[in-house]
Amino acid sequence: MYNKKCLFVLLVNLLIIQAFGRSHYYNNDYDNDYKLDYKHGFNNYYKNGFNNDYKNGFNNDYKQDDDNEYKHYGLSHSHSHSHSHSHSHLRIRSVFSDKFKEYGRIVEGYDVKGILKTLKKKTPLPDDVEYVAEDENLMAASGASELGKSLYGGMPYQFGYCNGHNTKLNCLEYHRDSEFNLGTEDFILLLAKLSDIKHGKIDSSKVKAFRVPKGVLVEVYADTLHYAPCHTNKSKGFKVLVALPKGTNVGKPEIDIKNFDDRKLFATNKWLLAHRKASEVKDGAYIGITGKNIDIEDLI
Repeated sequence: MYNKKCLFVLLVNLLIIQAFGRSHYYNNDYDNDYKLDYKHGFNNYYKNGFNNDYKNGFNNDYKQDDDNEYKHYGLSHSHSHSHSHSHSHLRIRSVFSDKFKEYGRIVEGYDVKGILKTLKKKTPLPDDVEYVAEDENLMAASGASELGKSLYGGMPYQFGYCNGHNTKLNCLEYHRDSEFNLGTEDFILLLAKLSDIKHGKIDSSKVKAFRVPKGVLVEVYADTLHYAPCHTNKSKGFKVLVALPKGTNVGKPEIDIKNFDDRKLFATNKWLLAHRKASEVKDGAYIGITGKNIDIEDLI
């Protein structure tokens, strides 16, 4: 009887030891498998999956967004980059690009057919650039009165034009108010920000180029530096509406120069920075643009 009891206890102990060993074995397997999965699986995903998502997803999104900027005016991604070798910092983007939002906006909802018709038929197309601050034909054009009142909220306004042929930066100007532009043909605006001026100078590398499709009305913000449009097709040139508060660019007020702003004042409500090679320098314009005088002739 005693031997049977001993045998029974021994069997029970063996079963307990075996069960404990299996549990420990399984737990080690689980721990090891988990550690291996974490070490190899997660890390491999981080190295391969995440990086592939980054390379394929993010970069493809970036490339797609970059390509979309050119679709509005018929340029391809490869076409744009082929020009970047000669102007490494300058790329012509569409005003429909998100990058334009810092400089201005698209204005929609107005009937501009009458203004475009007047621009096309009743304004000249010179070989160089001609600016008229206020044109009686444009002021009397169909839809002009309603548009002018809306754009400036009832303030006195003027509709003039800037027409001709141009591919150079030459100068940058700003006003205390927004300017509105509308072209009969596609044209290009060379833009920068007032905040880009440092110690009284702005480097031309800060300038960005944006293409405006014909018939699209754009607002150029008051703190956006701009100047004469550039043509996209030499045979067509450009005819561009310039809408501003009345009196802008007309004459020059007689003031005592007391600060940097006063030195830049070139005409009524017109503060100007010129490149040293610009013809405006001989008329007393402040030389405030450093670097190259941008010429986009090889970009169009």
